Amino acid sequence: MVLAASAAGEYWFMSGFKATQEQGAAVSIRVASAITGIEIHTLRYWENEFPEFLRPIRTKGGQRRYRPEDIRAIFTIKRLLRDEMYSIAGARRYLRLQQQQQAAQSGQQAA
Repeated sequence: MVLAASAAGEYWFMSGFKATQEQGAAVSIRVASAITGIEIHTLRYWENEFPEFLRPIRTKGGQRRYRPEDIRAIFTIKRLLRDEMYSIAGARRYLRLQQQQQAAQSGQQAA
């Protein structure tokens, strides 16, 4: 979660990690772990459990790169599993329902 953004294009996260726009939009799994407070092995596990919602891009060498939408998905999954005590299956259902509702709203706005 971003705590502050400066005019110079720097972003400070709750974990104390500082990122700049020059570093690019996608970050390594280590940086994603530092930003979100989720261990690396848990991020890999969640990638398998939530393939519809958490899809980091891969480099040619196979390394994961987490985009801002992936970081947001991690925070949502973290909230559902750890704060609201959803099961993995329950969190999956919740995320699918949210996705369907957003698609329906987008369809209504386009019409």
